[in-house]
Amino acid sequence: MYYHIVLTERCNLKCKYCYEKSMKEFENGLEKKWTYDDKAPFDSAVKGENLKNFLVDGDTLIFYGGEPLIMIDKIEEIIKSLDGKNIRYYIQTNGILLNKLPDEILKKISKILVSIDGDKEIDGFNKGKIHYDMAVRNIKILRERGFRGEIVARMVMAPPYCFDVKKQVLHLVKLIKEGLFDSIHWQIDAGFYKNDFDFDSFSDYVKKYNTSVQELVTWWLSELQEGRVWKIYPFFGILARIKKWDTETRLPCGAGYANFTINTYGKISACPIMNSVENFYCGSVEEGPNKLREIKIVDEKCRSCSYFDICGGRCLYWRSAKLWPPEGDELICKTIKNIIDSIREITPKIDLLLKNQTLKEEDFSFEKYFGPEIIP
Repeated sequence: MYYHIVLTERCNLKCKYCYEKSMKEFENGLEKKWTYDDKAPFDSAVKGENLKNFLVDGDTLIFYGGEPLIMIDKIEEIIKSLDGKNIRYYIQTNGILLNKLPDEILKKISKILVSIDGDKEIDGFNKGKIHYDMAVRNIKILRERGFRGEIVARMVMAPPYCFDVKKQVLHLVKLIKEGLFDSIHWQIDAGFYKNDFDFDSFSDYVKKYNTSVQELVTWWLSELQEGRVWKIYPFFGILARIKKWDTETRLPCGAGYANFTINTYGKISACPIMNSVENFYCGSVEEGPNKLREIKIVDEKCRSCSYFDICGGRCLYWRSAKLWPPEGDELICKTIKNIIDSIREITPKIDLLLKNQTLKEEDFSFEKYFGPEIIP
């Protein structure tokens, strides 16, 4: 099982699509729809010993925030408490404090997901001018210190300006070639806030974004034909479902059945973004892992869609909150159908590459459920 553990709700950045939007949206109607747990503190009060009793050998614990590296002492406490158990440790971070990780903790970490929104210009626009250089510098430091685990570049494609996903992915591919990152995924910042929807603006964004996705898929195929396989998680995950290598049809992120979140109060939620919403509680650390309830997408429009077996509903929060009007959700669905259709279109050519042994099925293997988005 995969568990994100929220170490803190605090962060050391003020990203436009996170902090800035949150500060502009104190009223979105969800407080009337859902019950929020106001007992959850800003910083984790979960004891390492309690986690030791909860987790079982083979589980994966993903340190999450806020910014989890604000809480390095807590990370140390948890890892020391779990000594002797077979637990894998990952971190999802903005990268600013990666250089502060002690060697004894770094040796325990298998994978790191670093938020970086593409090139320096776009990343600086979203996250502040200092972020890109600090994150890249710290990743270089980790590599120099001997870290050989997977480092995933986590992009947010934020409307209306950040539509050229091909340009940003190709920039990150350069960083892969330099030995910094290993893989890439992205998420469109759409449908997560009530007050940021503008039909004309987002319609224009979707057209540009969809064109860029198609161009990126064409480039990816040309690289595959040369025997170069770039680990772009949305492409890997969608291809796996098209090819039936992955026969799961639920949310590709695993929310509510394979991937849960431990909030700062020790309650278990279906997803990090709704970690203190009681409606999505699935259990608690105290109750143990055997009593976790599963949560599914119940939206009938989603479940009756011909793309559902691959898409899985995109996002539990998005389909449950429904903060955008139907016409906004339809536009989001256009982006989903476009990326799936684009991969479907090149699948016969990938089949030929597999048949003539230019590529092997294992070239497209990937770990599911630890954070990378399959359906942006």
